[in-house]
Amino acid sequence: MKKMMSMKLMWAVACAFLLIGSAASAQIKMPAASPTATVKQPVGLTDVTLEYSRPSTKGRKIFGDLVPYGRFWRTGANASTKLTFSDEVTLEGNKVPAGQYALYTLPGENEWTIVIHKNTKHWGDGGAAYKQEEDLVRFKVPAQKLADKAETFTIGFSDLTNNSGVMNIMWENTLVPVKITTDVDTKVMAQIQEKVINGTNVTPTLYASAANYYADNGKDLKQAITWFKLANEKDPKFWNLHYQAKAQARAKDYKGATATAQKSLELAKKENNADYVALNEKLLAEIKGKK
Repeated sequence: MKKMMSMKLMWAVACAFLLIGSAASAQIKMPAASPTATVKQPVGLTDVTLEYSRPSTKGRKIFGDLVPYGRFWRTGANASTKLTFSDEVTLEGNKVPAGQYALYTLPGENEWTIVIHKNTKHWGDGGAAYKQEEDLVRFKVPAQKLADKAETFTIGFSDLTNNSGVMNIMWENTLVPVKITTDVDTKVMAQIQEKVINGTNVTPTLYASAANYYADNGKDLKQAITWFKLANEKDPKFWNLHYQAKAQARAKDYKGATATAQKSLELAKKENNADYVALNEKLLAEIKGKK
């Protein structure tokens, strides 16, 4: 009797596996109608990560039809679009703390409302589960006309600077740019204070990095030149010498700039670096014209 029950149990388990296998083999793997994409873009010192689904036009009219004007939109397809910031940023002047958010929009013919929402668990626009009090911020952005049609819904990044960039929402003939600004200066200056000004055993690389930041960002030019000299005294590199010469020229020390550029030129030639040979020759010609 026990043997018969054991055989029946084994048969039932085998049948179950056969049914599961049959169901799995019956499924057809096909391309997603709105494939997902993940984009990671550093803006300044902040990582911006975007996760979204990308529907295509497929001959349909999109804005004002498939996506009605004035109606809350998931800004993509399937689950809500996710935006993650590794540090605090400002979006069109609105502060957004570090964290992950859902990106929703209310498209308009001439202006869109951008919604940064704290609840990232909704499917689509959230429906009845969506609560406006969970919005972090809402702000308006003018809509622009695309020069070339975007067949597939796209969110990308452009116009990157040391501390900013633009997130572009694009589909059909519409472009909605959202400016992202990050705080770089506070972070870099804190590192310079710790590692260079208050640092011990400061390396030539650290001196050169601090000098370049000061020279490129309107800080104390005299201090930048001092740090360049400290870097190049210990470990002269043709690129660091070139930037020191540029800083000296800006400080109107044309004699010093000429001597430094000549050293950079000699090292660049020795290293067969045609780019810095050309840069130094151009700099020397500019200095000569100012003497």
